[in-house]
Amino acid sequence: MKILDVPRSGSYQGLTSSRNRFGQYVRTRATPVNPATTFQDAVRARLAGGASAWRNLTQTQREGWSSLGEFFQRTDSLGQTYFLTGEQAFLSVRNNSLAAGDAAPTDAPLYAPPDALLSVTPTFSVAAQTVAFTPTPLSAGERIFVYMSPPRSAGRSFEGDVRLIQVSAAAGTSPVTVTTAYQARFGAPVVGQRIFVVVARYKAGFLSQPLMTSAIVA
Repeated sequence: MKILDVPRSGSYQGLTSSRNRFGQYVRTRATPVNPATTFQDAVRARLAGGASAWRNLTQTQREGWSSLGEFFQRTDSLGQTYFLTGEQAFLSVRNNSLAAGDAAPTDAPLYAPPDALLSVTPTFSVAAQTVAFTPTPLSAGERIFVYMSPPRSAGRSFEGDVRLIQVSAAAGTSPVTVTTAYQARFGAPVVGQRIFVVVARYKAGFLSQPLMTSAIVA
């Protein structure tokens, strides 16, 4: 139900408040599912490990991460700007590094995210799914992170559920074949379905601004 009220986001009792491009709305609160998949358990274990690692840092190290967090500007669901705490910055860099197969840093690095990719072009069929990108090849130590959605209706124009499917090799070349990883997560797509793709460039714990696009399975 669309409403006109004080800006708010979140759940209270049986209602959830949010907004989209048409304005604020409320809906019946949905109970989150907990499938406890291998992927979900891996993410939880990584977050638990990160929280433990944060507690083991020295005060000087934590202060360094707090300073780094001031460079991470984000926008919340109400359109308000905020910056990451030291622990959030630490977990962000640590999780990215581990996902890329790099060592997790304990000292805060200099803030140096890579430039965004110039283009992303997915090509999807029932048999194979690939994602092309430029520039190619990537520089030494750089990778791309490929996030993808479950198969959706071709008429869909927005997607909020994309999951990390694959990380390319260091200094990888275009295109990246994601067939095995995608189908292990979502199964084989069907002709006519739309799949959304978000791709970011990675280097030394940081991700670039992402590019989002989609393609229909041919």
